Amino acid sequence: MTLPLTGLDVERKAELLRRQLAPALAGAEEVTVTLARTDSPDADVQEEAAALLHVTVKDRDRRRVGKAFTVPVIELGLASIPGFHATSAPPSPSAYGVYSAAWVPADDVPQVVGLPDGTTETLTPAAPRAAPPAMVPDDAAVADPPPRDDDGPTRRAPLGRVAGARSGDKGGAATLGVYARTDDGYAWLAGFLTPDRLRALLPEAAPLPVTRELLPGLRALLFQLPGLLGEGVAAGTRFDPQAKAVGEWLRSRVVDVPVRLLPPEGDA
Repeated sequence: MTLPLTGLDVERKAELLRRQLAPALAGAEEVTVTLARTDSPDADVQEEAAALLHVTVKDRDRRRVGKAFTVPVIELGLASIPGFHATSAPPSPSAYGVYSAAWVPADDVPQVVGLPDGTTETLTPAAPRAAPPAMVPDDAAVADPPPRDDDGPTRRAPLGRVAGARSGDKGGAATLGVYARTDDGYAWLAGFLTPDRLRALLPEAAPLPVTRELLPGLRALLFQLPGLLGEGVAAGTRFDPQAKAVGEWLRSRVVDVPVRLLPPEGDA
């Protein structure tokens, strides 16, 4: 359920609701409570004056996440914070799936190629590897490199002024590609955007084992954020469960960008 917290004292209202809901949430196997500060001070529109408290419960027994959860929430309506209300009627419990990785024999997955003339060709599976390929460490990603002497003057600007991005889900991991427009921009991006820097810019990824691969032929960096999506999309309680907008979040972060890379004022 989502409970808007409107106006003043948002943090205090959220803390009171957490305390009041604690007995109803105690029996569930998994509880997630997040506060999204979507509110703006002195707002002209009520919706813009409200923050959102998201409360999610999970359990293998649907009775524990049905009325045992929703009824106490509604009963707080006249006995809790000023302006208490929910964004929707009490929801019914819904099933969710949990992602897990697994290996299957290559012979079990036919590889069929569609040809321009409308015919198809079935490929012979490649011979199995004796061992998984060794991971080549990205030495540049071990630690943040020192500032380059040739970066010149910098200006605070959104990273998206000089880089594009695309992101999505791979099971419980988020995949994030970041790319530059020019060779010079890629050289700076590869030195600047290390896994440690990414964790700092995206604090939700701070505890995760972020990895990075360099793709110089595409002027791109490819990041994997294992665990950002928990047990997978079908079990997700995150605001953006498929990580579709993680790239745009990163592009909105303000960093020190070399002035030479920035487009002229007014250009996209």
